[in-house]
Amino acid sequence: MRPAAAPGKVMRDAIAVAVGGALLLAACGGSSPPGPTPPPPPPPPVSTATVIAAGDIGECGFGAMDTGELIDRLTGTVLPLGDLAYMVGSAANFRDCYDPAWGRHIDRTRPVPGNHEYLTPGASGYFDYFGGLAGIRGQGYYAFSAGPWRAIALNSEIPMGPGSPQLGWLRNELQNNRTACTLAFWHRPLYSSGPNGNNEDTRALWSTLIEFGAEVVLNGHDHIYERFERQDDQGRPDSVNGLRQFTVGTGGARLTGTGPPKPNSAVRFASSYGVLVLTLNANSYNWEFVAVNNSFRDSGTGGCH
Repeated sequence: MRPAAAPGKVMRDAIAVAVGGALLLAACGGSSPPGPTPPPPPPPPVSTATVIAAGDIGECGFGAMDTGELIDRLTGTVLPLGDLAYMVGSAANFRDCYDPAWGRHIDRTRPVPGNHEYLTPGASGYFDYFGGLAGIRGQGYYAFSAGPWRAIALNSEIPMGPGSPQLGWLRNELQNNRTACTLAFWHRPLYSSGPNGNNEDTRALWSTLIEFGAEVVLNGHDHIYERFERQDDQGRPDSVNGLRQFTVGTGGARLTGTGPPKPNSAVRFASSYGVLVLTLNANSYNWEFVAVNNSFRDSGTGGCH
């Protein structure tokens, strides 16, 4: 009978066998099972976006087809600024006067209604045409991200003053979705050198936007292009906290002239159809008004608060 091996020798022999087996497996090309694949890195933040804005568009026989063809050559989100189908915003007017000109861009469109939409009860032609793109039916206000910016669509044709559901919603939106840069757009402007003049009932929107540090307001209503310098909700110059307002009522309806300039109005133009192109950067923006016949140009740069 062979004597039993000492315990220490048994342990050393077991280790040698295990190590030898591992070396043999490696020599034969074997490997341990791969570990789990690490998740891909998150995508980089979007650093820029483009929006294309104009209102007062679908009046058959005027300039909507021209501005629609201009947008064909531009990339970005399309913001129709109200009064989109003349004269009463009916289903027929949307079909005949808006859709042939701007309808092919609907998938990249974020609209707001104007007073002509509400000449049809409840703006039914507008809400039927745009569906969910117009926000909740009967409200018409909503928000979305445009690259690094927050864009807020508002409805100047329903209550928007203190105590209104819309103003309460706007305040909650600004509190809960803070971004470095914010723009808002609706139809009737607070300030205008056009024939319709100022719209005092929109002042509460301005006050709230200024309180939360917004940068830009886009409007239509008067069929002109007008750019204001930064100002507060009382029309006083304010280069630090003020809003810069663009009125872009040059989307296709018959153009009107301008009257005496309101305070802080920097540029006024009413001789050609066109759209405003805004490039939204992380902490700034560039603007350019693009006329259909290249007869006029207004461009510049602004910073965020």
